[in-house]
Amino acid sequence: MKKTGLLLTTLLLAASLVTACGGKQEAAPANGGTAAEQTSLKVGVTGGPHEEILNKVKEVAKGKGLEVEVVVFNDYVQPNQALDKGNLDVNSFQTIPFLAKFNQDHKTKIVEIGKTVTYPMGLYSTKHKKVEDIQAGGVVGIQNDPTNRARALLLYQAAGLIKLKDGVGDNATPLDIVENPKNLQFKELEAAFLARSLSNVEVASINTNFAMEAGYSPKKDAIFAETADSPYVNILAVNETNKDNPAVKKLVDIYRSEEVKKFIDERFEGAVLPSW
Repeated sequence: MKKTGLLLTTLLLAASLVTACGGKQEAAPANGGTAAEQTSLKVGVTGGPHEEILNKVKEVAKGKGLEVEVVVFNDYVQPNQALDKGNLDVNSFQTIPFLAKFNQDHKTKIVEIGKTVTYPMGLYSTKHKKVEDIQAGGVVGIQNDPTNRARALLLYQAAGLIKLKDGVGDNATPLDIVENPKNLQFKELEAAFLARSLSNVEVASINTNFAMEAGYSPKKDAIFAETADSPYVNILAVNETNKDNPAVKKLVDIYRSEEVKKFIDERFEGAVLPSW
């Protein structure tokens, strides 16, 4: 009996030591929350309106117990690469067609968690006030990434400058141009560089965030632009494995709150359109 009692006491003591030392319990996340409660998120954006809106989201989120770190990128590739590698929790910069193409090309599993805003792409020029004034044989700028390149070509078509092969849609390239009455020469550049290259081209298609970053007003300075019913709505995106994270869902709700909507409406005066 003495041996049995001694063995039981020893086992109980060992169990209490294991529990006190942590045993096999999961470690708390680095952000200070519990395993089921994340209290901070790292969100990637491109510079310009996306950054400004996320800074407002960050401000609102802080009052709701969620810390948001905004990480700024200057292109359309790195934010998804960083998300895929786990260096970001969320990103906010891309349209649905762009994400679909990126996933296809890079074998990634990035998913939409909520629609955000629409940034109408426009044609800008420092040389001309009207599309009709663009010179024959002139060099014109378009984005060099597949989705924005196709979007730009569709915009040039909508402006009456070219005609594309039927059915090419989001896969359009300059090789799909079947009518080009002004014999325009298409020059492909990084999206972020187009606004800085206007002095070297007749006209260029520029995404709203980069246009505004360069000091242009989409409503006043674009000589032609997409309408409000553009299919290129922007989204918040995450790795597929993170789509049910409560902190991520909380971020979506905060982004789509009345407080943030009011900020967008007042700050951008219709150049950026809430789309939820």
